[in-house]
Amino acid sequence: MQAMVFDGGGPLRQAELPDPVPQGRELLLRVRACGVCRTDLHIVDGELSTLLRPLVPGHEIVGVVQARGPECARFAPGERVGVGWLGATCGTCAWCAGGRENLCDRAVFTGRDRHGGYASLALADERFCFRLPDAYDDVHAAPLLCAGLIGYRAWRMAGAAHRLGLYGFGAAAHIVAQLAVRQGAEVYAFTRAADEGARRFARSLGACWAGAAHEPPPRPLDAAILFAPAGELVPQALAATAKGGVVVCAGIHMSDIPGFPYALLWGERVVRSVANLTRADGEAFFALVADGRVATAPAVFPLSQANLALARLRAGAIDGAAVLVPDEPGQAAGAAAPSG
Repeated sequence: MQAMVFDGGGPLRQAELPDPVPQGRELLLRVRACGVCRTDLHIVDGELSTLLRPLVPGHEIVGVVQARGPECARFAPGERVGVGWLGATCGTCAWCAGGRENLCDRAVFTGRDRHGGYASLALADERFCFRLPDAYDDVHAAPLLCAGLIGYRAWRMAGAAHRLGLYGFGAAAHIVAQLAVRQGAEVYAFTRAADEGARRFARSLGACWAGAAHEPPPRPLDAAILFAPAGELVPQALAATAKGGVVVCAGIHMSDIPGFPYALLWGERVVRSVANLTRADGEAFFALVADGRVATAPAVFPLSQANLALARLRAGAIDGAAVLVPDEPGQAAGAAAPSG
């Protein structure tokens, strides 16, 4: 199979790997699209460790079942499925038994602990795959599998916020903004200071206000979600939040949070993190977006241009979400990437 692999340092390299063979409850998927997530960037930039070398990143996989392990029962060959970050859990620990499998200490994560979707083929445990809404084609479905799922869980953790602030307006925020607006919330978008394009994008999706991350919103927020992995934004978000409000840190990695006055936390404000997701989150989220009214904005790159997609994500040069698709026959690695 064709793949883009991470060797532990430097950019991804193109490689030809043996075709995987499904075992047990595994599905062999022909990858049709794979989203590019900031978590992939954290792995490539050495901010998140991984023991698997070489590693095929990618955990927003849309694929078609090619073959099945002998214990499979859920999906038939030819069916389209989605694969997200949570690739497997132990199923027996207190976290799993208590409905909080996202906290399982023996969880396996796609594109970190097992090969992911930056490839033409991928294996996935059928128990952790999702049926995808027919309303989305492959490239529009891919961002739903992490930006959508993690964004949804973070939004739930924010509570019933009428005034919702979103810090970092990228792949996850552009989905959450639409969900919140559909339920009657006011969305306030916070972006990099010079990124007027992101602010226009936020307003086009229903944000009632968009400004730079350091700017105070015109009204106090009921809750704020931080998708930007910048710890220094936590005190700023607390300062923008009314008493009793919640600040949700949605990323798997964040720079250190600086010290701040207790007065920013006082008034029963809450700071909390979001860790991974559960399959129940996925089922609820996909039911919510099944009508296709929540749009995704994919910027499409051929698989061989994964390094370019990561570089543009790192630079904040992508509105919406980057998505990799299989290379066209004969497409050169240096070919220009199409945009979406």
